[in-house]
Amino acid sequence: MAPVAGVLLIAITVVLAGGVAAAALGGPSATVPPSAVLSLSATDDRVAIDHRGGDPIDVAAVRVRVSVDGEPLDEQPPLPFFSAAGFHPGPTGPFNSAGDDTLRVGETAAFRVADTNDPTLEPGRRVTVEITAAGRPVATLETVVEPG
Repeated sequence: MAPVAGVLLIAITVVLAGGVAAAALGGPSATVPPSAVLSLSATDDRVAIDHRGGDPIDVAAVRVRVSVDGEPLDEQPPLPFFSAAGFHPGPTGPFNSAGDDTLRVGETAAFRVADTNDPTLEPGRRVTVEITAAGRPVATLETVVEPG
């Protein structure tokens, strides 16, 4: 129940922050990051982000930073990509450079962290994903790695 409550609180915060920013700046502009409701899951080496509502996200225009138990991964995912140091080839959804690079409502984007990347994803460890656009926060998501 706690992870669900956490996702809902994060979603509410992201939506409210986007609404306040849009109102303060007189509506949407290139400097206002997308406002979206996202959730995060992690199983063994797989990290997945589900788009549950709000604006579409141009994956090529955002930066994703992944931390495990507060320590950033040595290699961060360069979005979009197919093969990159520290990750297994073939991420799914808009994270894959061969597909559409827009994450929309109802879609999931995922990647798998290789054992060569440190720290490793192991069951019970806390994963944090920070998503920014033009240096501005879009979302900060957290979850605990579940066994696969």
